[in-house]
This record gives sequence, C-alpha cells and structure tokens, in this order.
Amino acid sequence: MSFFSKIKEGLKKTKDSMIGKMQRVVNSFTKIDEELFEQLEETMIMSDIGVETSCEICDRLRKKIKEQGVTDPALIMGLIQEIIADMMGDDIGLDMSTKPSIIMVIGVNGAGKTTTIGKLCHQLKSQGKKVIVAAADTFRAAAIEQLEVWTERAGVDIVKHAEGSDPGAVVFDAISAAKARNCDVLIIDTAGRLHNKKNLMDELAKINRIMESQAEGCAKEVLLVLDATTGQNAVNQARLFKETAEITGIVLTKLDGTAKGGIVIPIKNELDIPVKLVGVGEKIDDLQPFDSHSFVTALFERTDNDSSVETVEENDAQ
Repeated sequence: MSFFSKIKEGLKKTKDSMIGKMQRVVNSFTKIDEELFEQLEETMIMSDIGVETSCEICDRLRKKIKEQGVTDPALIMGLIQEIIADMMGDDIGLDMSTKPSIIMVIGVNGAGKTTTIGKLCHQLKSQGKKVIVAAADTFRAAAIEQLEVWTERAGVDIVKHAEGSDPGAVVFDAISAAKARNCDVLIIDTAGRLHNKKNLMDELAKINRIMESQAEGCAKEVLLVLDATTGQNAVNQARLFKETAEITGIVLTKLDGTAKGGIVIPIKNELDIPVKLVGVGEKIDDLQPFDSHSFVTALFERTDNDSSVETVEENDAQ
C-alpha cells in the first residue's frame, strides 16, 4: 500500500471530524460574512488546530477572499486547503549522511517511543544498514527489557547498563561501539519522564555534550515522539521539550486511531518543527516518512460518497 493510501486511511477519523465540521459550517451559509469566519475559527479551535493557528488560517482566508473577490462560500474549503499546504511547507527527511549517524529519541512514556525505535530498527536493517541501539532510559527496568525484545526481533545490537546507571555512560559506550563496529546508525533511547523539567534538561544536556565530544561531525537527529490521540496536549509537550532539547523533527504516532490529526498543522506552524515520521498502523512498515503534500491532499480530498458531514452529525448525537 502506498504512503498516500495509508495516510488517507489513517486520516479518516480526522477528516470525518475536523473537515466534516468545517464543511458543515460552510454549507450552512449562502454568503461570506463575519459570522462564517467566526464559526470556522471556533470549529478549527475545537478540532485541535489550536487558537493561534486557527486565527492565522482565518486571517489568511479573509485576505485571499478579498484579493480574489470570492463571494461563493463553496470555494472556501479549497482556499483553506491552499493555506494549510503553504503552512506545512517542504518536507525534511532524516539526516543520515554520515557513518555513524545518530538518532536520539525523546518523548513521554506511553507516546510510542520504544515501538518507534523498534520499527526504525527493522526498517533501517531491511535497507541494509548496520544499526546499534543505546538503552539510555536506565530509570525504568521495563524500558530496557522492551528495547531488548525489539532489537532481538530486528536483529540489531544493543548497548545497555544495569537499571539505575548513568545514561551518559551508556551513550558514551554506544558511540564507541558504533565506531568500532562500523555501524551506519546509532539510535539512542532516553528517559520518558517529564515531571521534573530541570532533571530532564540536565540529562539531555549531558547526553548532548557526550555526543558533541565523542561523535563530532556526525549527523544528528533529535526526534520527539508524540501521541496524536492526545491532541493539544501533544503540542504542549512539544513546546516543553523544545525548551530543553534542540528537536530536529517529530514522530507522530497513532495517527490512524484519532480524530485529532490536525495537530500536525500547529506543530509545524507555531513551533516550526517538521514532522519527519508518522505512525499510521501497528505493522512494522506503518511507520512512514511524512509527506505533507499527501497529508493535506488526503485530508481535503472529497469523493462522491464522502459522508464527512453525516458522520460528524452522528458522532455529535452520540
């Protein structure tokens, strides 16, 4: 199945909810006026696009309508699609230009961090790359055990220390091992706790210092794993993590199980962090490089039997 087919299927709940509600608002107006803008803005905010981005979309929409002399509300959805496509910008893939390249994975427990690492291991191995994983989440015994299961399944090496040991020491040893074993990619798992920002910041800063000193010149990615089903909470997590780490990209998991896929838009627009990978299912190959063009097209694509509005009305009644 192509990425477009997977993202289209994965975004079905988001499309039925968010786009369906917006379409219903537009369909209820025979002329374009301020009340239409207000209802659209409110609908976007309630659909997890957030206040700031929703206001910006409506401001741009007003400008486009004025510039183009649009009077028919039926043309509005097409204009919104253009605006969101422009907001999403160009895609940026993973930088794996050096040997080894380093991918540090961060995120709160439960977001899908370990699963993401496991799927990445499988995919990179299937591409012929030699991968090693650093089990630097040493505060949770289960984290190391889960990672071992995934690395065994993928057939890649793991560097681990005892539970409670220094994460920095694990990273140091893993970088040394990656060099000695001529690995293509080193993936670093990190602790997923967020209750103490200072501890998190200190730990990530220490790991970064070790990477800078021991892996100078290596391509580095810092990927934040977010659970799409948490909506605006995921955006808030991204804000918090951005204060403590130089995030290069987002991995958005569980996109297929939520009506809140619209959070991709404020993540890019407000935080200027590109979404690099998305999870659109539970299978190994359901972790896909993000394609913003396919995302926007799938979100807005209408078919003859498109039942978005009806589905929304049914959901609202439940």
